[in-house]
Amino acid sequence: MRLVDSPLRDLDDRNYAIRAPPENMESMGDIIDLLERPTYGLAQVDRILGLPGGTARRWIDGYRRGGKSYPPVIRDVSTGHESATWGEFIETRLLAEYRDAGVPLIRLRPAIEVLREELDTPYPLASARTWLEVDGRDLVRRAQEKVDLDPSLSLVVVRERQQPLWSRPADDFRRSLEWTPHNGTARHVRLLRPIADIPDVTIDPLRGFGEPVVRGVRTEVIGELVRAGDPPDMIAEMYELDRALVDQAVRYELLRAA
Repeated sequence: MRLVDSPLRDLDDRNYAIRAPPENMESMGDIIDLLERPTYGLAQVDRILGLPGGTARRWIDGYRRGGKSYPPVIRDVSTGHESATWGEFIETRLLAEYRDAGVPLIRLRPAIEVLREELDTPYPLASARTWLEVDGRDLVRRAQEKVDLDPSLSLVVVRERQQPLWSRPADDFRRSLEWTPHNGTARHVRLLRPIADIPDVTIDPLRGFGEPVVRGVRTEVIGELVRAGDPPDMIAEMYELDRALVDQAVRYELLRAA
């Protein structure tokens, strides 16, 4: 069996994590700061979420084409920053659920602006108020109606004589999130799954340089070993993982690269 060396990349390489926050970050103040912390290069966001090259840049910071400027979907204004914060990564994860909607995602921007003002946060799509509070769905519904959001991009759907429900893409995103414990203070996304239906592949900005992992082992490393011809059972034994975890890592890597 051939071991694959996976050293940390040059931190100036924008295809990989810019910086990992210290693992002893525990206070709520630190968690709030984490949402604002530059964590990923824009190309890295594309790679992790399986997006075509340049997508994260367009969604997060806008772009220019034919001499015309197009605003970002996520940022309030274009900044030119080559990195994404944890909060921006979370919101890009949600947009990725709508990549096949057939409607330009820039049309989500007005609804996001309404929610940003209503919730008084730069990251309304990463807010516990949106996803955990009783009135979250109704807040989103009102924002959608206020801007006449295209139904293909709805986060909330309302069927006749029923309470508002999360749309399927929004619910898949909601299921992908894990939150800081409820201790009487504001809650924030602590980790997420790049694909909701692969539950053991997770992304934690405080560990593994923010890369997808199974039980602390980077899925990229497992994928490299499989491509090199190492049997999954051998990889599982080497990293003391259940075979099912190796299979999930391989499945994620295949879907990401598709």
